Amino acid sequence: MSADQATGGKDSARGFLAAVERIGNKLPDPAVLFIALLFITWVLSWLLSYISFDVIDPRTNQALSIKNLLAPRELTEFLSVMVTNFSHFHPVGVVLVAMLGIGVAEHTGFINTAIRALLNVTAKWLLTPMVILVGIVSHSAVDAGYVLVIPLGGVIFYAAGRHPLAGIAAAFAGVSGGFSANFVPSSLDPLLQGLSQAGAQILDPTVVLNPLNNYFFTTASSLLIISLGWYLTDKVVEPRLAGTEIDGDAADLPEMHDLSDSDRKGLTWAIIAMIVGLALLFGTAIPDGSAWRSPASGELTTGDAPMMRAIVALIFLLFLVPGVVFGIVSGSMKSSKDMIVGMTHAMNSMAYYLVIMFFIAQFVYAFGQSNLGVLLALQGAKFLAWLEMPAAVTIVGIVFLTGFVNIFVGSASGKWGLLAPIFVPMLMSLGISPDLTQAAYRVGDSSTNIITPLMPYFPLVVVYCQRYVKSTGIGTVTAMMLPYSIWFISTWTVFLLIYYMIGLPLGIQSSYTYPPS
Repeated sequence: MSADQATGGKDSARGFLAAVERIGNKLPDPAVLFIALLFITWVLSWLLSYISFDVIDPRTNQALSIKNLLAPRELTEFLSVMVTNFSHFHPVGVVLVAMLGIGVAEHTGFINTAIRALLNVTAKWLLTPMVILVGIVSHSAVDAGYVLVIPLGGVIFYAAGRHPLAGIAAAFAGVSGGFSANFVPSSLDPLLQGLSQAGAQILDPTVVLNPLNNYFFTTASSLLIISLGWYLTDKVVEPRLAGTEIDGDAADLPEMHDLSDSDRKGLTWAIIAMIVGLALLFGTAIPDGSAWRSPASGELTTGDAPMMRAIVALIFLLFLVPGVVFGIVSGSMKSSKDMIVGMTHAMNSMAYYLVIMFFIAQFVYAFGQSNLGVLLALQGAKFLAWLEMPAAVTIVGIVFLTGFVNIFVGSASGKWGLLAPIFVPMLMSLGISPDLTQAAYRVGDSSTNIITPLMPYFPLVVVYCQRYVKSTGIGTVTAMMLPYSIWFISTWTVFLLIYYMIGLPLGIQSSYTYPPS
């Protein structure tokens, strides 16, 4: 390929992404967009409620029907739960509680000082893989990465003299695009395994799967995602952002100056406080009878373990306590009022996010009640079964079908709860193991998270970007993340196929074939 051809290819790619950004930013404000989607859901539910579909809902083992949300009973029910939809919407509480602690740490200068100290010991060229790696690992702490790692990615890049939106993109790619590439076991592993096992036992009641049945594959995948994300951030995304002016509120952006003696002293004591807190946490969690462990299984990482359920509260304390210690020792915190000011400032920055979340919560409720998402998933699975493709092609089909459905149905467990009873026994009848089917699902589920505005945390990423570039919209973030999504789903799928063809172990007590060979 000539230099002119290579340059032309890059220009074409940048032109395409610029077009995506322009078109996306012409969409209505995210809040208005979800209002429109809510009305579309209502109308579709009304129209499709008169049609009978020959698919079985795996949740009820009965024929699936679309619920008419415009019926009087459904409309009154919607109005009666509107407040509850918003107040109980998971991303709202997660973000606000975590931001209270982070707000104090930002206001006293702890986060800014810690990042500047980190930059003194980290080579600039290693910032990108470091941010992506931390993003991948953060998924072990449930949704912590969305409220912690992604905004810090922007701060770290800005403090290093790089474009902050590139840092946000790299962190978002690690947290959300590569969440199934984690080499640290998380609560997602037993959750998906349980659903896969239930699906497998439809065909064979004796099948028992290991919770870490994909562990070796996801560990190897982490190296792939970090490498791909590193290349895309430095060679594709950041160069394209070079001409994007940073015009955010200067008061919110980290100051670029050397550490003072008071900064160093405050940081030292803040880190000591953080280490003591973590030591207390792990010290009380290690004993077998620890109150942090699941009462049923005795594990720390299961969904019902207090350790996992308290993650957001722990993040709150993890930043609140060191932030206060830093403020007192460094002198940046004059009175207890400064702590409340920091929390209030953090909440002020979340006002726009709360407005968007209100309408997202209503849409998510209506979409779930209508059964439209279930219909989409089941009809796609039915079509895939009808094609009767070879094993390798079927695996690719599952990856891309999952990726497509993921744009409309965000919950990983929710989707797999619908698809596992279809995919797993269907592929077992073709000789493909539940372990391999689950691995294919995880690839498709991860790769398209970062380009769908329907993902509840997507608007939060838009808000993070607007801190630096005020004109940021849906199109900006979608165009910024599209290269990651395209390369992740295509390269990761090829990686899975090669992994499968070589015969490398997927995980503990796993197999590629059914029955296991």
